[in-house]
Amino acid sequence: MAQKPSIPKGTRDFGQLEMARRNYIFDTIKGVFSLYGFQQIETPAMENIGTLMGKYGEEGDKLLFRIQNSGEKAALAPEKGLRYDLTVPFARYVVQHREELAFPFKRFQIQPVWRADRPQKGRYREFYQCDVDVIGSDSLIGELELIQIVEEVYRRLGINVCLHINNRKILAGIAEIIGAPEKIVDITVAIDKLDKIGVDAVNAELVERGLNEEQVKALQPILKENSAVSRQPSDQLAELKTFLAKSEIGMKGIAEMEEVFELVESQKSKDRSAQSQFSIELDLCLARGLNYYTGAIFEVKALDAQIGSITGGGRYDNLTGIFGLPGVSGVGISFGADRIYDVLTELDLFPKELLTATQVLFATFGPDELTYALKWAKELRARNIAVEVYPEPTKMKKQMGYADDKKIPFVAIVGGNEMETNTVMLKEMSSGVQQQVDLQELVKTLTR
Repeated sequence: MAQKPSIPKGTRDFGQLEMARRNYIFDTIKGVFSLYGFQQIETPAMENIGTLMGKYGEEGDKLLFRIQNSGEKAALAPEKGLRYDLTVPFARYVVQHREELAFPFKRFQIQPVWRADRPQKGRYREFYQCDVDVIGSDSLIGELELIQIVEEVYRRLGINVCLHINNRKILAGIAEIIGAPEKIVDITVAIDKLDKIGVDAVNAELVERGLNEEQVKALQPILKENSAVSRQPSDQLAELKTFLAKSEIGMKGIAEMEEVFELVESQKSKDRSAQSQFSIELDLCLARGLNYYTGAIFEVKALDAQIGSITGGGRYDNLTGIFGLPGVSGVGISFGADRIYDVLTELDLFPKELLTATQVLFATFGPDELTYALKWAKELRARNIAVEVYPEPTKMKKQMGYADDKKIPFVAIVGGNEMETNTVMLKEMSSGVQQQVDLQELVKTLTR
């Protein structure tokens, strides 16, 4: 007995409807990226393992998929792994192709990534990311444009979102003020879980990671502040100035956040009617577990669906340095297409007509009629009209059922009478109304 076919856990097949919906997401995102001058590139699915290791934190390294056999002699070839994200391969690409690029370099990339994670709702082992980055500029205009891109993408998709923002310099300043600057990674990994596990569990993890009781106590105002009802970022930053007054790096982070919020405020449009709700919150416990962030960090959550982060990113000042090109700053964000898909599905926000690409099906009674229909189909396709010809003359009920199943709005029936008069019998499937039309009348009906 043949083994029942299956796919690995955490992966999925995508049928016609799923692909139509996914392409709707990709096309929407691409359209917004292009408005800001970003151009598309692609990188290989696998990278040398040395390119990937050490870039995602201790927990991230554990989630790398390693390739056991790449068809080369192991002693002669470096170990390889499937890419964990698109940002590190992008940094490698910039260094490798730096002589060919104009800086600031603005690119977007839409490709799958892989993580050896435990599959659960909204979390997959293979999923697509839609990344947009600008590298080669320190200007905070980069942060502004990314915020505007987030707002526009979700406005077009109709999803209500909140963009959470923080700055790694602020987190570094907090670690410095409580006397644990060397524990910045441990602190960020722990407090980044605040929403998921709560204050008590975060405190316990901080102790496990080597902070003493006094240091954990000193962090409580920050944790409590983040658990409070949303407040104006300007008020939060004003209080932070007192807390971080003696930390140079912390104050620099505050200054950057103030500039970003001022830029956003200066670009607000009072006349534009929004199709979705968009808000920005300063989230002092937002850390993101990736070690390469050095400035602003972003995370976007849907307001009407409990599914976690659907977009995230941040500023990195020296990611290319690990590949031999130091001192090049960049900033980028990544849209999680699979989670966006789940949100749109849960909220029933996909357009209803996504699967109606074929505009007309030709149904025939015999081989001569089939040849006649193929000629008409060629004429229509030359006019950019999507056409299908049922491939064999069979029972009309079967051909009509095919059109129903695919939600094709019109069927052009070809019989002996139609061939004699150089026409087709056009049936509108929704109403059942039929009329005999020539080619020009058919084109007019299908393009109106």
